[in-house]
Amino acid sequence: MASNQIKIAIADDHKIFRDGIKMALSNKENLKILWEAEDGKDMMHKISIKMPDVLLMDIRMPEIDGINAIQILRKEYETVKIIVLTMYDDHQMITKMMEMGANAYLTKTTDPEEIYEAILTCMNDDYYFNDLVNAAVMGKLMQKKSVRQIYGDSLPVTFSEKEIKILQLLSEDKTTEEISKVIFLSPRTIETIRQNMKSKVNAKTIGGLIMYAMRNKLIE
Repeated sequence: MASNQIKIAIADDHKIFRDGIKMALSNKENLKILWEAEDGKDMMHKISIKMPDVLLMDIRMPEIDGINAIQILRKEYETVKIIVLTMYDDHQMITKMMEMGANAYLTKTTDPEEIYEAILTCMNDDYYFNDLVNAAVMGKLMQKKSVRQIYGDSLPVTFSEKEIKILQLLSEDKTTEEISKVIFLSPRTIETIRQNMKSKVNAKTIGGLIMYAMRNKLIE
């Protein structure tokens, strides 16, 4: 059973908070706390030795903060799921971290059961979109920024009806297998279309692709 456990790492400069998270997750038999780090530098050192499946990471940390850390992590450790767990609920910060490659964004007041749900969802579906993230994305959409304002000199792109349908299903947290049954295409083809759409808008993650689609009113 141990081989099937989800390996968890916690990076936060407050020991009391780390201890609280460990205690809250200790009764979950399918989780294993791999290690904990007290700052960004400690985190980067430990992840180079033992890579977790899921990293619970604060934004404000000594040595290397979460913003700089996520840039390094996404280049060197693409498969690790990053769940931001912080005190900050600022919409600008939320969209920034999701666009940079976070798989979920939670505040430290989040109920332990929701943290557990986010871990499982990220492992199964890559991303966990809660009300906080959805509100941040919609808030940015309501600013009515143009595509050029958001993406610099990038030109608007077009999507086929099939691509828009896939975007809509992705935004509804549908898995590749579920989408393939609706669209009547193989999972491999769905994955290829996803990658092509990400390339079109220069999005590094599915989260970035969905936010692009929402901002430009391609999906509801």
